[in-house]
Amino acid sequence: MERRRWKVPVTACWATELPEKFAAIGISRGPPRGRRGYKMYGRLAPGTWFRTVPAEEFCKRYLKQLDTLSPEAVLADLAGLANGRTPALLCFEPPPPDPNWCHRALVAAWLKDGLDVDVFEYGHRGEGAGWRHPKLPAFLRR
Repeated sequence: MERRRWKVPVTACWATELPEKFAAIGISRGPPRGRRGYKMYGRLAPGTWFRTVPAEEFCKRYLKQLDTLSPEAVLADLAGLANGRTPALLCFEPPPPDPNWCHRALVAAWLKDGLDVDVFEYGHRGEGAGWRHPKLPAFLRR
């Protein structure tokens, strides 16, 4: 069995306090003002349409966007950005129990399908990963 050259990421909100073992990697269209100590990974940021379409259309477009990428290459890129730490994929939606869904959960579901890895929301491991990620829209949960 080939040994992975990357650590499985977690998802989180920009405002989440993360231990030093995590590398903050933004997957939003931009970082919060004044934020320091992070890297951006624009390939996982939603398109310019992100605020202009209903949830179902957003999910359809974003999953189509993800399907143009290689999950292996994405995790390799994230590992490079994380420099030995665990990547924490960050965007703006608050963590659970906030009811709003977030595209970071779609990344978790896509990585589950592509590589069979479980990407959990930081601090919410018991709530599920992949297509059960707590920030996934209810209409997509399996």
